[in-house]
Amino acid sequence: MFDHKALDTLNAQAVAAANVRIEHGGSTLAVTPASCTLTNLEPFQLGRDRFRGSLNTHSLKAFANYVERHIGGEEDTGAAGFVDQEAMSATVIFNLGTPDDAGHGDDRATLTLKPTAAYKALLEVVGRSMSQQQLAELLEDWAPHITASAGDQQLNTLAAINAVRRMQIKATAELNSEVGDLNNRRSAMEEIEAKSLETLPTAFVFTAKPYDPLNVADITLRLSVITGEKAPVLKLRWVGQEAQQEAFAEEFQQVLESEVGGLLPLTIGTYSQGK
Repeated sequence: MFDHKALDTLNAQAVAAANVRIEHGGSTLAVTPASCTLTNLEPFQLGRDRFRGSLNTHSLKAFANYVERHIGGEEDTGAAGFVDQEAMSATVIFNLGTPDDAGHGDDRATLTLKPTAAYKALLEVVGRSMSQQQLAELLEDWAPHITASAGDQQLNTLAAINAVRRMQIKATAELNSEVGDLNNRRSAMEEIEAKSLETLPTAFVFTAKPYDPLNVADITLRLSVITGEKAPVLKLRWVGQEAQQEAFAEEFQQVLESEVGGLLPLTIGTYSQGK
């Protein structure tokens, strides 16, 4: 009479002796004694059953070269690319497959553009409250990229920086009070007056590549003096920011089309693998 443990032992020995191998989708599986589960033997082989992995890069050239090497000379595996214009990134899935013959979708390359140093510095200050010193230092740091103007008059960049440094911001308050038999009215008017010994700039043009693969762009910035409860502050407003950033995204798509569009289809959007 065999007890339960003895039967389990005999069963396990029989399974092990059978040495059952199952070929499935390019992978070799084996039936093992412990609960008769399937075990993937790939980790114990000299090579992997198939290539899979993820490349992440900020370089368009490296991305395009990798995609070309990966696809070139191979059978069609249903490779497809997806362009996220908002994130300025693109992902190629080499083994996506087709609806009738779906792939694993675990072999990918992702490109994420990094803003140039000049463009990054601009994004950090646009719309932000700044003191005279902070604005002047920004203009000094990126002077080669900046053209200043006052109305239709173009200014020397150094002179424009000095004008910002020497700006005098004066706040004056006028108080009016009127008292009558049936009413009591009180009003205050605050006026901000900005003056400088130099001609004060009213706008700047910031010229730089937003991202390395894209062309140089001229970004127009308006200078504003903002009043508040505390000391007045200066702000730079990007004129037409949303429209110009959309143009950057469209240019990114065009660059991708020229680099890898001939190798695989590109779709605007993002892709996530279903379970």
